[in-house]
Amino acid sequence: MERSFHMRNRQELYRAMPDHSLFVCFAGRILPQSADAEYPFFANRNFAYLTGLDGAEVHDFIFLARKEGESVEETVFALSPDAMAERWTGRRLKEDEIRSRSGVERVLPVERFPAVFHAAAGRGRTVVLDLWKKSPGDPDTEAFRFAARVGRDYPWLGIENCHRQLCVQRTIKSPEEIAAMRRAEEITRAGIEAMMRASRPGLYEYQYKAVFDHALADRGVLTPAFPSIIAAGENNFCIHYYSYTGQARDGDLILNDVGAAWDGMCTDVSRSWPCSGTFSPRQRALYECAYRTSQHMFEIIRPGMPMADVDRLCHQYCGGLLREIGLLGEDEAPEKYMWHGGAHHVGWDVHDQVDMTMPVSAGMVFCVDVGIYVEEWGIGFRLEDNCLVTEDGCENLSAAIPRSIEEIEAFMAAR
Repeated sequence: MERSFHMRNRQELYRAMPDHSLFVCFAGRILPQSADAEYPFFANRNFAYLTGLDGAEVHDFIFLARKEGESVEETVFALSPDAMAERWTGRRLKEDEIRSRSGVERVLPVERFPAVFHAAAGRGRTVVLDLWKKSPGDPDTEAFRFAARVGRDYPWLGIENCHRQLCVQRTIKSPEEIAAMRRAEEITRAGIEAMMRASRPGLYEYQYKAVFDHALADRGVLTPAFPSIIAAGENNFCIHYYSYTGQARDGDLILNDVGAAWDGMCTDVSRSWPCSGTFSPRQRALYECAYRTSQHMFEIIRPGMPMADVDRLCHQYCGGLLREIGLLGEDEAPEKYMWHGGAHHVGWDVHDQVDMTMPVSAGMVFCVDVGIYVEEWGIGFRLEDNCLVTEDGCENLSAAIPRSIEEIEAFMAAR
């Protein structure tokens, strides 16, 4: 993305900040894995969204913005050049690279942050932080730990949480973000089609995964947008399955829930196909219910709908189809066979953090996710596509990836 995109994001945040405030955002730190091994670094998504600084090189970076009236002073605190450290762990970003990517002119060594913040705190009234946890018991992030230090050492400073403001900003995708998602969809398509070409009875789930990862790497994507879910047969009944140890048998459906990311923007697509190439009668009946439901949702989604209706109407429509084929009783809820929601936003996170109180609006991108799991038949799968809301309807960004029974069987037959 051009740095102007990230600069606009910061300006929108500054307009919502109080006067005499200090905004602090942490890229994050590398976490230990075992002994002297470490987990691959993944930058805080709001840090990347605001600064354009992403990837393994930005660990320990800090962004500080001081707002005084109409003036905002911005500083990126970065790791200093260190020949010995770079010999072991790779080159560090130079100051001119940081300025070029972020549009922030002032770049200082990260060791200077405590002193610079201390000086600014004497003239400040409020510290603005991105404070969010998925669950109350989750470990404190660096922002929470910093908030505690501010409360202890600078009691005159108030603490304001900007997480909701950032969610509001991330809800409607910009043209740059949508363009990045279109490219990510192309790469995701290549990965899924590569798995479909390789598919055969006897193939292990880890082999499907290797095929997908290879297709992404060939297109410059070294890590998928999220841990791939690739399952066969009975493993399809674990919604978030990551073992990759099962072996596809003749007649099994291969379920995958995968996505590439491009310029920080994620995709999330689910496709399921018979590993031998042809749907059985029961697989065909259930898949047709999911496909017809997905098609229906793409016909009715438009600006103004309550966001909750996407999930509700998806379950309602599919439930009616399951009753038509005699699987679901008249008094039984669709949730008997539809185990998860039918929609979630996609963007900087695969389950993007957005303003969920907004109605469906042009520029939103969310999944239409139809999952059916019938354990008594040994059939479980989902059909998940990425929906871009337009001014008068919507567009299926992943429509080019084979999704109907006819498209899937024709693709498999052409191998």
